[in-house]
Amino acid sequence: MRVLRNVAIVALIALLLTVLPAGGNLATGILAALSLAFAGSIAMLAVRFWRERSMARDALSDRERGLIYTGLGAIALMVVGTDELLDTGPGTIAWLLVIAVSGWLIYTTWRSAF
Repeated sequence: MRVLRNVAIVALIALLLTVLPAGGNLATGILAALSLAFAGSIAMLAVRFWRERSMARDALSDRERGLIYTGLGAIALMVVGTDELLDTGPGTIAWLLVIAVSGWLIYTTWRSAF
């Protein structure tokens, strides 16, 4: 009975978003709010990881620290340019390649340091 009630609530919300004149705008707003909450959660996780690993980060050599920061910077640039890069085939390949190489660079640098 509880599952049926939950399905009915979701169906009612979907119906309201479809029927109401500004339902599309409301859905876009809700999606934007959820996206911001998700991005904020990831940012908070990154800050927590940054603070918890300060001794390990300080123990890295300048070269290792530079490699990790370079990888993080490349990932940040790919996140910012996602809309433009994923519009074309070569852009998608470049996006995937940069993300993969940056992740590999960060992982191997961290693993070799510790």
